[in-house]
Amino acid sequence: MPLSAITWCITALATAGVILRPWRLPEYVWALGGALLLVVCGLVPWPAALAAVAKGDDVYLFLTGMMLLAELARREGLFDWLATLAARQARGSSQRLFDLVFAVGTLVTVFLSNDATAVVLTPAVYAATRAAKAEPLPYLFICAFIANAASFVLPISNPANLVIFGSQMPALGPWLAQFSLPSLAAIALTYLVLRLSQRQALRQPLEQVDALPPLSLGARLTAGGIAVTGVLLLVVSALDLQLGLPTCLAGLATVVLVHSLQKSNPWPVFKGVSWGVLPLVAGLFVLVEALTLTGVVGALAKALEQWAQAAPVQVTWGAGVLVGIACNLVNNLPAGLIAGSVGHLASLPSETTRALVVAVDLGPNLSITGSLATVLWLIAVRREGEHVSAWTFLKLGALVMPPALLASLAALQLTH
Repeated sequence: MPLSAITWCITALATAGVILRPWRLPEYVWALGGALLLVVCGLVPWPAALAAVAKGDDVYLFLTGMMLLAELARREGLFDWLATLAARQARGSSQRLFDLVFAVGTLVTVFLSNDATAVVLTPAVYAATRAAKAEPLPYLFICAFIANAASFVLPISNPANLVIFGSQMPALGPWLAQFSLPSLAAIALTYLVLRLSQRQALRQPLEQVDALPPLSLGARLTAGGIAVTGVLLLVVSALDLQLGLPTCLAGLATVVLVHSLQKSNPWPVFKGVSWGVLPLVAGLFVLVEALTLTGVVGALAKALEQWAQAAPVQVTWGAGVLVGIACNLVNNLPAGLIAGSVGHLASLPSETTRALVVAVDLGPNLSITGSLATVLWLIAVRREGEHVSAWTFLKLGALVMPPALLASLAALQLTH
């Protein structure tokens, strides 16, 4: 068997393991195991594997900061307080709680990133449903789907945007001009389909919540740290700097500040973080590097450039749909890496590049492992004792993703 075919087989098996989780093994075991197997078999040289892992340094730092903030907020009771506030504002209405969660999820995604929605908002929403005695899944699904649907409103809304554009990231003004209408279409269609698909659950009345407990000092400091992090991300993005290190430092500083004032040990916060996400990302980077070494990225770039020259309008729609589907087969982070590499190698119309961004950000709403944010959401949901199978998510994703993706691609054409 040719070496390229062996590489494809190992990569496919590792990806299938991440998606299906045989024997209930964590996702990172399969991604990292596949990466190590490629290196041990000599299919990916050690220097190339290490270089591939190093490409994700900004992503690792970004995720570390966000996960520290989320774990700190959970331990300091900030999520429970926000949950009680949300349940109180719902005033016994399931539909009002649904709208409130959707609006907050959109804002968190836009200004703190889709990963923040997965790790920060999901526990708060679960606590809100518990306080209101509601079935949690209809509201938890909002966190998963809005995390991707609103992830191209701003460049910072999704780390995958940074992966796709690299140093060629558009300034904030041009970005808003290009993506505001597609983002609005994605958010609106996602809301509409989710609301219709969950209408049975939203007919159930909620328990009225009147009392709002006081917010502790630690929770207030944590909330301030999250707010400062959001402002910091906007400033750093406007200065065209990498987001990872500032986010990580902001998370560490918040943990240190809270525990210094309380004179307590911060170790439980670090122990509670789901660190397996980091080797998962590293393994995915190596799997993409393996595909690059087989020449598949160069071939894709050449084919896409020829398609763009022959049919520029059709290539925008075709690339958007195909990449949107591909994200669910290999996860959108490696798909974004491949799309970014293809975009740099090929001379493509600007609307085609924008379609790749929409596809990488929004396409993963089809499956439970389509994006890193959804994987983080799944980890958070499991931590709360809920179980969502790949089939359950796929059935809902098949309703939510296609209309949102097609509407966004159509809005891109109107913008152009």
